Amino acid sequence: MDSEELIRQCKKHNRRAQEHIFKQYAPLMMATCMRYLNHRENSEECMLAGFQKFFEKIDQFQFMGAASVTGYLKRIMINECLMELRKNKPVFLTADTVLEPVLNEHSDGLARLSAKEILLLLEKLPEGYRTIFNLYVIENLSHREIAALLKISEGTSKSQLSKARFLLQQLIVAHER
Repeated sequence: MDSEELIRQCKKHNRRAQEHIFKQYAPLMMATCMRYLNHRENSEECMLAGFQKFFEKIDQFQFMGAASVTGYLKRIMINECLMELRKNKPVFLTADTVLEPVLNEHSDGLARLSAKEILLLLEKLPEGYRTIFNLYVIENLSHREIAALLKISEGTSKSQLSKARFLLQQLIVAHER
């Protein structure tokens, strides 16, 4: 069954089609949740809640190719993770000083790391830094969008991203040693 037919069947509440969609997309959605929450149990809960919302509101979904399913599910998962983070209120540190980017011989260290190593380093970032880094760098949201989503100022978003990049550079340098 192709993706379009699976969605059609899901709209008819076909359990096998729902199971197929879940099995097909769960690994990617779990990885998305892990990037935000960093705890397997919380990530699984958010992923399951996200799939539940997807199936409950599937009639609102308009199929526009297989990528539209991925994008729609991913948006739901990110929103679930952000709700979880808001519930636990991550600390967004304020900046007394602006951190200058560190430029050194290790600046291309990221290129030498595997995707798994990069994810492990991202997990070491404080929750607030990691959240903004994910939203800005990986999800490609603007600081204005991030500020609205997290109910913070644009300046806080920019500051957190700067600090996240600075800390990530330090983690990369330490990892290379």
